[in-house]
Amino acid sequence: MSEIAAGIARATRWQVYIPASLRRAALAVLLALVCTGLLIVFSGKDPLVAYRAMFTGAFGSFDRIAVGLNKATPYILTGLGIALCFRARVINIGGEGQIAIGGLCASWVGIMLPMAHPVLAIGSALLASILGGMMWAGLAAAIHVGRRVHEVLVTLLLNFVALLIVGAALHGSLGEDGAGFPQSPLLPAEYWLPKLLKGTQLHYGILIAVVIAGLSHVFLWHTRYGFGLRVFGSSRPAARYAGFSPAASTFTVMLLAGGLAGLAGGIEVLGIHYRLIEGFSHGFGFNAVAIALLGALNPLAVVPAGLFFGFLETGALAMQRQVGVPSSLVTVIQGLTMLFVLAAMASASRKPKS
Repeated sequence: MSEIAAGIARATRWQVYIPASLRRAALAVLLALVCTGLLIVFSGKDPLVAYRAMFTGAFGSFDRIAVGLNKATPYILTGLGIALCFRARVINIGGEGQIAIGGLCASWVGIMLPMAHPVLAIGSALLASILGGMMWAGLAAAIHVGRRVHEVLVTLLLNFVALLIVGAALHGSLGEDGAGFPQSPLLPAEYWLPKLLKGTQLHYGILIAVVIAGLSHVFLWHTRYGFGLRVFGSSRPAARYAGFSPAASTFTVMLLAGGLAGLAGGIEVLGIHYRLIEGFSHGFGFNAVAIALLGALNPLAVVPAGLFFGFLETGALAMQRQVGVPSSLVTVIQGLTMLFVLAAMASASRKPKS
């Protein structure tokens, strides 16, 4: 009987804990949609018609679904890194700069090192993007640990530095002569990420992102290093007592996050643009923070959160085209979702633990 009671208790804890997290996320999304619907009403439009147009624009055809999945890919990868950092209580908001450097490194390999074999070419470019993102995140970690500068300030400012570096490269040796916009020449076809489904624009990036989400879950919950990051985020003194170095933990999680963001930049360049374009990483890093929070810092939950943002943006233009509602309202939905998620997390943290 005691074993049965223990099993029921474990099942009850599972059923109570997981839905609580899902309920907070679902409630945040619902409230964001309701508030945005009120704004649509005030503009003289029907919110139900607007949301129907958005849904059709996101899921109305295989091509639209492919676009949504492609848009979600960098969100998922960068959101995974942000979630790991926040789990360790390291506030990394430098995803945009890490994406930019990753895309720059992938483009440099594609332009400067032509290769005949697609697997070798793509693998080399993606590896370069990962290393570039890790290098940029490692620089932020070194400044934070070595000079005691807060990681929020360091990662935020390095975003602007990264964008300036990409701009300088595109106005220099990587820029396309005669182009009307700062961009690199088209990469050789061997570097283009292959399509997951023929006849659509869906590339292998979404598959890579989902696999990495599963690996991140295993890393966080089933490895010694993941346990160390969770202890480090819960209590610095406890982490030190258990033998985990704060500096090593900070570097580890920042390098992981930087590598994932850099990979997102490489996939965006090789799978969408086929060239480096100035400003291609705009918005990805900051939206990834909202995605990590919406997913409750759970690597597996980051996937549907990233998909939500990806399909939301995919349907935005259809809503503007068919109903006349500005597509910028999608940014309002994203911002309100993040606001309500933070409010729910703050409310939950104030409740007394039984």
